[in-house]
Amino acid sequence: MSAPTAALAGNDLLAAVTDAMVRLHQRYYHRAPVTAKTQLLGDDLLACVLGGVYTDVEKTMIELEKGPVVQQTRSEFQNAMQHKFIGEVERLSGRDVLAFISNQHVGPDMEIELFMLGPEEPE
Repeated sequence: MSAPTAALAGNDLLAAVTDAMVRLHQRYYHRAPVTAKTQLLGDDLLACVLGGVYTDVEKTMIELEKGPVVQQTRSEFQNAMQHKFIGEVERLSGRDVLAFISNQHVGPDMEIELFMLGPEEPE
């Protein structure tokens, strides 16, 4: 997919970020989240909430009361791969990402990707 010629905004940005997060999860976890939604909170906090993210192996580990191991592994992976998530948001929004926070929850099965955006460039 080629980079947009202009930064996206509004609902176009939210839809594109959601699609990008789903694609990244599909690519690296080999399954798409069951649900995904992105919202812009204020002018600078982009939040993508993904539901139904765990693989069958992770679900089995959680059933065996190894949820903390699953969470730690996911956190380490997200930390190692953050440049890919940040790169997509920067490409789509045309803004720098100042901070990226990724976390997941067991019961309900969900993950959240937070991006603190830098100021918009004046036109």
